[in-house]
Amino acid sequence: MAFCSNCGAAVEGRFCPKCGSAVDAGAAAGGPGAPPPASPPPGYTPPQGYNPPPGGPPPPGYSAPGYSAPGGYVPPPTAAAGMTDNMAGALCYLFGFITGILFLVLAPYNQNRNIKFHAMQSIFLNIAWIVCWIAATIVSIALHAIPILGAIISILLHAAIGIGFFIVWLYMMFKTYNGEKIVLPIIGPMAEKQAAA
Repeated sequence: MAFCSNCGAAVEGRFCPKCGSAVDAGAAAGGPGAPPPASPPPGYTPPQGYNPPPGGPPPPGYSAPGYSAPGGYVPPPTAAAGMTDNMAGALCYLFGFITGILFLVLAPYNQNRNIKFHAMQSIFLNIAWIVCWIAATIVSIALHAIPILGAIISILLHAAIGIGFFIVWLYMMFKTYNGEKIVLPIIGPMAEKQAAA
């Protein structure tokens, strides 16, 4: 970026927007033969929306609200490797047995008691769903002795179990992702015991 030799304002074109003085075309365009870009004059305030180049402190003379002194530049923190606890805990429920067992086996996560709890609770939740489904199937076989009413009750029973477990599954993923620990009745204390072991 070139600066006006008359008033010191930043110039992007061939004329200074502040005083109207003509600026050398090569210097304004940064073309061949142009002098190296000059640092801004003392007290220069950059245009609104200007972001300093990444990787280092802004150019000398840069003053904007919220910017620390040139000696106090702190690089942005690097992202930590892996997932956060709440993300890993929510993923334990995603594919039931598969992700539950996966997080019990994966090295950085199987040492975390909270993630182990969610993995075990996910496995137990799927076992409970399978047991309820088998029980509903046995009841449905017995209900088929009643001609029409038995089939209707059987369909409603299977639908209620399926929808109920689907809602619990979504609820557990949502709450765990938001950092809340939900201990389900019966299977929750069993999962806590297994996670503590």
